[in-house]
Amino acid sequence: MIELIPIQGIPIIKPGDDLAAMLAAAIRPLQPQDKDILVITSKIVSKAEGRFFNLRDIKPTGRATELAMVTRKDPRLVELILNESVAVSRAAPGVLITQHRLGFVSANAAIDHSNVSADIDAVLLMPVDPDNSARLIQAFLERDLGAHMAVVVVDSHGRPHRMGTVGVAVGVAGMPGVEDWRGRPDLFGYALQHTEIGLADMVASAATLVLGQAAEGVPAVLVRGVAYTRCDGSAAEIVRPASMNLYA
Repeated sequence: MIELIPIQGIPIIKPGDDLAAMLAAAIRPLQPQDKDILVITSKIVSKAEGRFFNLRDIKPTGRATELAMVTRKDPRLVELILNESVAVSRAAPGVLITQHRLGFVSANAAIDHSNVSADIDAVLLMPVDPDNSARLIQAFLERDLGAHMAVVVVDSHGRPHRMGTVGVAVGVAGMPGVEDWRGRPDLFGYALQHTEIGLADMVASAATLVLGQAAEGVPAVLVRGVAYTRCDGSAAEIVRPASMNLYA
């Protein structure tokens, strides 16, 4: 049986907070076990790492101003989006979709306004390296709690051809991002030929049912009961290479 256990008692995270120690303290009463997976929002990682920006401090370039006219977005925000991106995939009124420097494609380079600050001009960028953030947190938890756990950093993304956002893994440590099931037998003994499982995304999406999207105030979930192989996985392995992109 798979359990999704909300982590309670985590305060509003501020830049410089020892997030790993705060998570360990909150998890300890749950008696963490080997193979538990801690899913945490990218937002609390970004806050602890000081990834706040204020739009009042941003001077848009000419390119940002041009794209802002097309998208009808704040040119200061567009400037930040471009700084976090390596390519623009789609620009239209109300829409700016880019390829993030981390490889994934998302709206507004995953820059967030919600649950960031009472200041309307304050925004929050993704962690600089979510995989590394996950590794550092995982290493601390294993030392402090004595349990061999995995860590998944989750963010909310839309999907091509489907409505609604879902939780996806943007940082992974201690488990596969993608698990290769090719060669496993199906119910009738046939070997699977093409099946690769987006395991970290599945865990992230399941945990998002508990994390919520608005004022729920649950920034972390302990996922228990998922079968996986311990490894030095990463979210980078989830990103489809450009050579395999059938939708370009």
